[in-house]
Amino acid sequence: MNRGADAGRARASLSPRQLASVGIALFSMFFGAGNLILPPLLGVQAAADTPAAIVGFFVTGVGLPVLGIVAVALAGTVRELAARVHPLFSRIFVAAVYLSIGPCLAIPRTSSTAFEMLAPLLPEGVSADVARLVFSVCFFVAAYVLAMHPGRITRLLGRITGPALIVLIAAVVGSALFAAGEPLVPAQAPYDANAAVQGFLTGYQTMDLLASLTFGLVIATNIRGMGVAEPGGVMREVCRAGVIAGALMMLLYGGLAVVGVRLCSSLAGATNGATVLAASATLHFGVAGTVVVAAIFLLACLNVCIGLISCCGTYFAQEIPRASYRVWAAGFAAFSCVISNFGLDAILAFSVPLLGALYPMAIVMVVMGMLHRACDAVPHVWPWVVGVTGVVSVVTSLRDALAPGAWMPLDALPFASMGLGWVIPAIAAAVIGVAHAYAERDSGNA
Repeated sequence: MNRGADAGRARASLSPRQLASVGIALFSMFFGAGNLILPPLLGVQAAADTPAAIVGFFVTGVGLPVLGIVAVALAGTVRELAARVHPLFSRIFVAAVYLSIGPCLAIPRTSSTAFEMLAPLLPEGVSADVARLVFSVCFFVAAYVLAMHPGRITRLLGRITGPALIVLIAAVVGSALFAAGEPLVPAQAPYDANAAVQGFLTGYQTMDLLASLTFGLVIATNIRGMGVAEPGGVMREVCRAGVIAGALMMLLYGGLAVVGVRLCSSLAGATNGATVLAASATLHFGVAGTVVVAAIFLLACLNVCIGLISCCGTYFAQEIPRASYRVWAAGFAAFSCVISNFGLDAILAFSVPLLGALYPMAIVMVVMGMLHRACDAVPHVWPWVVGVTGVVSVVTSLRDALAPGAWMPLDALPFASMGLGWVIPAIAAAVIGVAHAYAERDSGNA
């Protein structure tokens, strides 16, 4: 059979091997440094309450990102999904999402986190600042070169670096699973009050819901390149790939949380999941454990960096075509290289208020996107719900960033003390939006 002709022939669906490759590629694009360090720390801190905490984490760390992939697939693009609120809002929100998961936060975080794990392997006397600069330049040059072929990202991530990452993580998780664990201890802050809710909020820090709104574009491009041309078929394959990626994430999140639980007594004061992973690997593999963990972080961070540069470059090249994909990708890589040298702590400190502002709006849009037929029947629901949610989340995040601890009237809302003060206003706005739509419809019929 002529392979070239077969590759160019349209097909209704991907083969099982192709689908597995796309699913693993999507998993690799999601699974970065934050995904690695959050579950082990959750296991240490939640300890006896880890089952409840990990369920909450699954909701925001796995369920919502998969639903985000599906919601965007149903809408067409993230721009079309956000345009149901307002065209101007769509441009601003989508740009904010791409910039936050791109050069302003997530892309620099990949290099900074990878360097933090490699730093213990540096020879004595080497300047950390100089080493960080050299590492970041090499890291982003490699990521840029690999991102220059967005159509090959599925092959690279799905067949090479993604499986290698899974094998390395499985080695660390497996060694913890089959070793004797420490006695369980009571949950410590912040999981000692409501473990499930805290796990839900911890899932924000993965940034995967925001990423899911953008990754679908690159995955859909790769699926079309494999011969699935019909829009319905592309949407179906994107959804199936999302399910595969979600299943892999749940499996690894659960295993990484167990790594933390096994050390919940001796590492009770840990503040970073990387420390937990390194301690577990060193305990079971000796000095080689540090090298294994460093390799895991380097692969995970490089995988995500390549995917993010590709997604952001593709979007802005389409949005502002005066600059090519190569120019946008190079600009994002260079800017991210500079930001990464400010250090991981500075990047993480900036991330909390930014994610607190964007995540609630993304959540309500994904939920409404899944219910788009019902919501589109009463279109005023979109601006009411997203607008009210946005006001509450942005105002709260600004307070937390500029005047932490200061009281404001929004603190009196139900669930505000748990970081979910936007929930009741969003529900109330949905009721108002429905009433507005029906009132306008009745006045038009009068």
